[in-house]
Amino acid sequence: MDEARLRSLTPGVLAVLVRRGADFAAAEDAVQDALVEAVRVWPDDPPRDPKGWLVTVAWRRFLDAARADTTRRRREERVDREPPPGPAPGADDTLWLYFLCAHPALTPSSAVALTLRAVGGLTTRQIAGAYLVPEATMAQRISRAKRTVSGVRLDRPGDVSTVLRVLYLVFNEGYSGDLDLAAEAIRLTRQLADAIDHPEVAGLLALMLLHHARRAARTAPDGSLVPLAEQDRRRWDTRAIAEGVRILQTALARDRLGEYQAQAAIAALHADAPTAAETDWVQIVEWYDELARLTDSPVVRLNRAVAVGEADGPRAGLTALAALDESLPRHTAVAAYLHERDGDPPTAARLYAEAARKASNLAERDHLTRQAARLNAQRDR
Repeated sequence: MDEARLRSLTPGVLAVLVRRGADFAAAEDAVQDALVEAVRVWPDDPPRDPKGWLVTVAWRRFLDAARADTTRRRREERVDREPPPGPAPGADDTLWLYFLCAHPALTPSSAVALTLRAVGGLTTRQIAGAYLVPEATMAQRISRAKRTVSGVRLDRPGDVSTVLRVLYLVFNEGYSGDLDLAAEAIRLTRQLADAIDHPEVAGLLALMLLHHARRAARTAPDGSLVPLAEQDRRRWDTRAIAEGVRILQTALARDRLGEYQAQAAIAALHADAPTAAETDWVQIVEWYDELARLTDSPVVRLNRAVAVGEADGPRAGLTALAALDESLPRHTAVAAYLHERDGDPPTAARLYAEAARKASNLAERDHLTRQAARLNAQRDR
């Protein structure tokens, strides 16, 4: 069984252990032990029921740990009644587990970090990158969250906004890398939209569909990134775009605007343009203004600077960019693009090379390196 399939079973196994009475931190440790054992055993002896096998092994590891802890005798008596072996229930508890991880005892940021690590399958480094903080800082935050919920019965679901944030970050990580992760985020958001009548849930689902519709065109056959302006729009998934636009229009009609609806509106304007040259950048800037008002996010303002550069010219974009912290991720890449648009290839080439050194993933680094090489080659002719 490949790693992606193994990881997809983890939330369901974790949910079974929590339902049986295991506290979250101990259940997560037991599941991780079971996954290590699966990697060791399954290549030579694959189980007929992978989830059932993981549940059984994880539950036994949990019991072993509980029995070894003399300060938890009361819990040991409760959990010692091990159910008989057999196939695990087929219900999908993943979304339920997302809500339980958003426990009221945790701050929203800690709940999101814990869920991304324990249920979403993201690494501490990936989560730190999403929050723009050092990896060590995020590791401490996750550890504190685990200690907070250790021994706490996870029977008080958290806030919808926290769960939406988790799903958004899982999708973003999957969109830039793991396809299965993005598809899983869409699947869970569909479940949430079916269960809850909430305009921001609909907005997030629309946003995911509109972005995911462009995925096939985002990379060339050699794996290199293809910028939005250069993508073959015939490869975009028109059915997903139509569904996303329909969901978004219904949500916007309720006049309860939120950040995911605003982001989806921007994505819809990109999807609606027959060519890059026909993009309605003026309206996109207006939506970025709304989004900045809703979130006050420096990343939103960085993207707005790009839109301003397209709508009002690169000098205007550089002026908007100058007001932002230069340490922002992608700040240097945006500056390079705007300087190239402004007719300054030497500065753009230098900034592209600098941005490549700062890039967080190989595909982005290669793309920026090629941009710098292209401009340097033009200068040397």
